[in-house]
Amino acid sequence: MSKTQAEITLYMTQYCPYCVRAKSLLNAKEVDFNEIDVGVQPELRVEMIQKSQGVTSVPQIFIGSTHVGGCDDLFATEAAGKLDQLLYPE
Repeated sequence: MSKTQAEITLYMTQYCPYCVRAKSLLNAKEVDFNEIDVGVQPELRVEMIQKSQGVTSVPQIFIGSTHVGGCDDLFATEAAGKLDQLLYPE
């Protein structure tokens, strides 16, 4: 029986080192995620800011209905042993 993965959305821009780090962690976890480049689609930056309650920096990461935050927040969630619980909710 395979686990069902939560939907992951990563708001990012090209050439952002934090975005690259966040993507590398998600890739290492072998999970699928939606990338939204707010540099190419500036109208989606407004959506990101609204969803993140005013945060304007990238990356902004959402797993399911949870706003994880930025790159450091993603790595902190992993270090705390909580990332897998978000990625594969029961």
